Amino acid sequence: MTRRPTPPLPPGLLVVQPLKRRQCAECRRGPLALLVLEEGAPRCLDCADLGHLVFLPRGDTALTRRSREESGLSAVVVRFNRRQGRYERQGVLVEEAGLARAEERCLADAEARRLRRTRDARRRAAEDLRFTEAFAREIRRLLPGCPADRATEIAAHASVRGSGRVGRSAAGRALSEGAVISAVVASVRHVDTSYDLLLMSGVARHEARRRIAGAVEERLREWGTETGADGERGEDTASGTVVRARSA
Repeated sequence: MTRRPTPPLPPGLLVVQPLKRRQCAECRRGPLALLVLEEGAPRCLDCADLGHLVFLPRGDTALTRRSREESGLSAVVVRFNRRQGRYERQGVLVEEAGLARAEERCLADAEARRLRRTRDARRRAAEDLRFTEAFAREIRRLLPGCPADRATEIAAHASVRGSGRVGRSAAGRALSEGAVISAVVASVRHVDTSYDLLLMSGVARHEARRRIAGAVEERLREWGTETGADGERGEDTASGTVVRARSA
């Protein structure tokens, strides 16, 4: 098996949280919680002239940015994520006096930043609500037989911010037909068929999808036909939808 080469470290002054026990190549102290790589050899912070810096974990963006602004010397701390195959930021090393000045600046405008975060959260919530409503309307346009409450449920699930679901994809945000139908198919698969039970019984995902494909298509045909006020079924609007659902 070919071993993947370790990706290079990001540019800039960096300090590494090692995954293995490492010793300083210069003073031989170890194991090192933090190290600097110089020409491929590990150095402790003292030998790398960074021992006077203090560690600020990631999490507070404003404090991190201001600490680096207030510090004449700073470094980014990274750790290698084996699963993702990349180095990930863990925090920064900054001068203690610079951190203190940054903390004072953050305290001085803490209320203003809190209010701004609140406004931003309200704005995002309003945007998300409008998008969910538009997504539900598009479901009803494509599948007029889909119950309104079910369309809203599907839209709300598919469009959760940060979920990575189809509603948050570029196609989903554009309300493309393929993305909308994919969201409906996913809901039908889990709610209206035995798909989840098949998975829990050990059936492979692709085989489980094959077994319930007919049930999914039937539900899409049902929803693709609008029922009028007199109880008569109208024109089937999902003639092309079923074909797309097979590959979704």
